Amino acid sequence: MDLNAVRERINAIDDQIVDLFVERMKASADVASAKAEKNLPVLDLRREQAVLEKVMERGGEEFEIYINKLYQTIFDISKSYQAGLLTKETALSEEILKNIADPHMEFPRKAVVACQGVEGSYAARACDRLFALPSKMYFSNFESVFNAVESGLCRYGVLPIENSSAGSVTEVYDLMVRHKFYIVKSIKLHISHALLAKPGVKLEDVKEVVSHTQALQQCSNFLKANPNIKVTIFENTATAAKYVAESGRTDLAALSSTDCAKLYGLHVLQDGVQNNENNYTRFICIAKNMEIYAGSNRISLMLSLDHRPGSLHEMIGKFACRGINLCKLESRPIPGKDFEFRFYFDLDGSVFSPETMTVLKDIEQAAESLSFLGCYSEV
Repeated sequence: MDLNAVRERINAIDDQIVDLFVERMKASADVASAKAEKNLPVLDLRREQAVLEKVMERGGEEFEIYINKLYQTIFDISKSYQAGLLTKETALSEEILKNIADPHMEFPRKAVVACQGVEGSYAARACDRLFALPSKMYFSNFESVFNAVESGLCRYGVLPIENSSAGSVTEVYDLMVRHKFYIVKSIKLHISHALLAKPGVKLEDVKEVVSHTQALQQCSNFLKANPNIKVTIFENTATAAKYVAESGRTDLAALSSTDCAKLYGLHVLQDGVQNNENNYTRFICIAKNMEIYAGSNRISLMLSLDHRPGSLHEMIGKFACRGINLCKLESRPIPGKDFEFRFYFDLDGSVFSPETMTVLKDIEQAAESLSFLGCYSEV
């Protein structure tokens, strides 16, 4: 068989496919116009199923699985195209447009900022990186940070959201549902944990280690190598270090930062205790009101979908059709609903882009519920 001849045949078929695809998209535009006149939604599952059954039967059993995949893609493309033609301004898009009226607005150098923990915490370090002159207020837990921002006590709050070794900070994700806030900036910090104890204490003296659950996960290899050491969870690594400094015990140590060793007069028994040298934690800076600054290029969304097969695939397809990169997808169970989930999307995109705004308007109409968590840049 002549390979070049076969390729020429495929080229000719491709020409026909492109011509027919363009015709189909034009027909799809006519469908969009007809739907607009009758105020009908873009999604029509019955119609899609009928088309699938017809084309799969026509293609035969050998190719039906491939035809199914092909037409699912065609449906996604058609719906994306129709949505672009039909979508009007929504409550969300109008609110976003109102908040990007000044594209030259700069992120503030100073503000009152809520941080979880005490002085020396990693959140405090993130705060110092985000703001030139922050006035920090410390709170005992993550929810108190949300409350401080929501009540107006603090203009901003800094919270850990994910770690490269231990994964997402699920407590923060679960709290997002209960609070009204917007992400205005994020920062990625290198995290190096040290084993801290009182001066004179040796490693063999340590009987108990205290720290935050994420730090304990990030240092799991060290803890496994020392199985006789008791592990106690604290709300914060800096709080753990302070507790060790204020205790009268000489068999106690904390997994915390070397900053805390200096702050609380502790001795570094072992530095770099984390499993992975490339250990990073991403922190978000939240505000009560939507604030979108120049250079914002990341968007976070929280949404729930119809509980039916394919709903998540359809949602992801909306980003893919517009060439928007989905850089994080997190799911959390919805309390009181069996095996139903709320989804958190992070995507590369900016509300300054008309293409991105079209997708957001499409998603707002397609999702069961949608919360726009912010458009921001990462330091």
